Amino acid sequence: MSFALIFSGQGMQHPAMLSWLAEDELLSAVARVLGADWRQRLRDPEWAGRNAHAQVLLTGLGLAAWTQLALRLPEPAVVAGYSVGEVAAFAAAGVCTPGEAIELVQCRAALMDRDAERCPAGLLAVSGLADEAMARLCKDFGLRVAIRNDPVSAVLGGPRSALAPAAAAAVRQGGHATALNVGVASHTPWMAEAARAFEARLATQAFAAPRIPLLGNAAGRVRDAAQARSALARQLDHTVRWDECMEGIAARRVRCLLEIGPGQALARMWNQRHPDIPARSADEFRSAGGIVEWIGRHTG
Repeated sequence: MSFALIFSGQGMQHPAMLSWLAEDELLSAVARVLGADWRQRLRDPEWAGRNAHAQVLLTGLGLAAWTQLALRLPEPAVVAGYSVGEVAAFAAAGVCTPGEAIELVQCRAALMDRDAERCPAGLLAVSGLADEAMARLCKDFGLRVAIRNDPVSAVLGGPRSALAPAAAAAVRQGGHATALNVGVASHTPWMAEAARAFEARLATQAFAAPRIPLLGNAAGRVRDAAQARSALARQLDHTVRWDECMEGIAARRVRCLLEIGPGQALARMWNQRHPDIPARSADEFRSAGGIVEWIGRHTG
């Protein structure tokens, strides 16, 4: 079976996400941090959008899902994660344990929130504009490219006060713009101090070399423990090149791709870019068995 495994970023979390999950130690760990009623609390957009909640939730549930699926599937051909999903991807590739990943995202979220207190900031998804127009939008409103999805789709980050005017300007130019439910300017220079502090924290973390091919958001292929530490710190204040991650996955000639996380944003993005290689999100399924059967049908 040749399939790719990718982990979602935050922004799409919802009360019924990955509803097929069986209770296990990772879900218990999430409940210890967020409370046993975390699904109910996700109905509150303000609670759901907090870094300290979303990053633990995405990492814990994503790794719980993969741990339960991995018992019935072979290792994937390649692993990657989108934004905070990268932490789960590193754990799935064997760089650290799932428990360590949850501890790391708690630290990561706290450091990012500390930077955000100095300058209220956020993220804006923009599509339908060419490179030149996107660059002009950043220049005019003091924003930076946080995530590059493809030549006409990106997530911009910067001061919260600039996001609404930038969104209006993007629409006037024929584009689409949506403010994300994220309270920090992830993957931009506004996170520079958080990146340095997280790098210091990672220096104390025992990592292993990935046992599965692993693609990083800002550093390309990750081959050893030192590169893993550098990659996780670097992506906090550098642009996520998801377009390059997708091309790296496609170069592996996988037969299908599984997204783990809430919603279907990455699977849809992939299907638009590589319609000959089917992708689905684990959030679409009602059971782990359905996911295993779907992967088997496309790869067996």
